[in-house]
Amino acid sequence: MFNRLRDDIKAVFERDPAATSYLEVILTYAGLHALLCHRVSHWLWNNKVPFIPRLLSQFCRFFTGIEIHPGATIGKGFFIDHGMGVVIGETSEIGDNVTLFQGVTLGGTGKERGKRHPTIGNNVVIGTGAKILGAIRIGDHVRIGANSVVLQDVPPYSTVVGIPGRVVRIKDKKFDNLLMDHIHMPDPIAKRFEQMEKEIEELRKILKDKSRK
Repeated sequence: MFNRLRDDIKAVFERDPAATSYLEVILTYAGLHALLCHRVSHWLWNNKVPFIPRLLSQFCRFFTGIEIHPGATIGKGFFIDHGMGVVIGETSEIGDNVTLFQGVTLGGTGKERGKRHPTIGNNVVIGTGAKILGAIRIGDHVRIGANSVVLQDVPPYSTVVGIPGRVVRIKDKKFDNLLMDHIHMPDPIAKRFEQMEKEIEELRKILKDKSRK
């Protein structure tokens, strides 16, 4: 557990330029507090301790605004930036070096039992307000844009944007797992609108030419 703690603190310094000292990170980072709380509650959950894991997770939710079910499995180097409103469901599985921004939900889609939450691969970045729903798999080195709603599996080395989430595949290119630039992420919907505007403008020109004749 102490090795995990070291990796979690290291992840904060690697991915948040605002982090200035170990004392600041340990005392003021709600995402780290929620994760530490989860490490303990998850251990209790795995050891079949009744009631206490859920009580501990709800206690941490009250103080951090981050809800992580004690049954969720989280790898090393996990980082929640800001974190308010993050929800991680019971059967979620999260790989190593994953970054979540505020308002992210790893949730289910109904009342089914068993595996019902997402599996997130390694080196994944999930943007602000994104919703990953159902027992789907998100591959390694995937970036999910802010406010995207993802309902289907996503292959590795992909970018997802939109509602519902659309995959923009970039083959043979490995994303930097620390890259968090949401401004320049591709937006297929915006490109389609631009194309439609050009087509409308061309039609206007044709109609204008015909009216002159």
